[in-house]
Amino acid sequence: MSGVCVTLTPHDQHAGYPQALSVEELGQNLAQVRARIDAACRRSGRDPASVRLLPVSKTKPESSLRMAYAAGCRMLGENKVQEAQRKSAAMEDLAGLRWSVIGHLQTNKAKFVARFASEFQALDSLRLAEALNRHLLAEGRSLDVFVQVNTSGEASKYGLAPEAVAAFIQSLPAFPALRVRGLMTLAVFSSEAARVRQCFIRLRGLRDQLAQSCPVGIGLDELSMGMSGDFEIAIEEGATVVRVGQAIFGARSMPDSHYWPGEHSALELAT
Repeated sequence: MSGVCVTLTPHDQHAGYPQALSVEELGQNLAQVRARIDAACRRSGRDPASVRLLPVSKTKPESSLRMAYAAGCRMLGENKVQEAQRKSAAMEDLAGLRWSVIGHLQTNKAKFVARFASEFQALDSLRLAEALNRHLLAEGRSLDVFVQVNTSGEASKYGLAPEAVAAFIQSLPAFPALRVRGLMTLAVFSSEAARVRQCFIRLRGLRDQLAQSCPVGIGLDELSMGMSGDFEIAIEEGATVVRVGQAIFGARSMPDSHYWPGEHSALELAT
């Protein structure tokens, strides 16, 4: 799939996307993103229905999320579990709205994810898997999960090293409340399309390799990769889930480090 090359949208988009101030504007942004998804699928010979758009609403106010729901969104992605839980509680009146937690999770906060989330995209340790499984069983729930892989090799990124993923996957059947759906990665933060693309190629290759010896009950069909600045490249390389925030909701006024000071720099995501 890597034979096609597109121009990479710059990652530094804090001022690049206008704010969606109405349901109509948000709907237009969604339509534009979906059109770009469709075009990337056509370029790479894929069915657009094979790519799921996950709107990422982190830092956005409840009013914006309600507009997204009115525009047809039924799952929203959030980085911080406490922010997601607060929004979930405030929007319980919206039937069918589900939540995907896509950011790094501390083990002591697994209980919160177990209470409300439908999906978790940053599984990166057995301690976290055990904690999630234990709390989910207590809640009588199960959870779709993605294993996060550090494909860029950057110390600033969370996720398992690619060479550690095979053994990790083999251990996951011990946690029956976790429904493993696939792998997730964050590409290198770069304006060089070739460097970004390589991260996506690496994740797809790892998935293809692991699928040959995947334990029974473990699914690796999904690849969550690509954000506002690079999702078209990710689709060309096999993404089945793209996490897009600013291109839908509008630019966040400040970088993520402003909202969550002192956090690991992996929060600087161009979602």
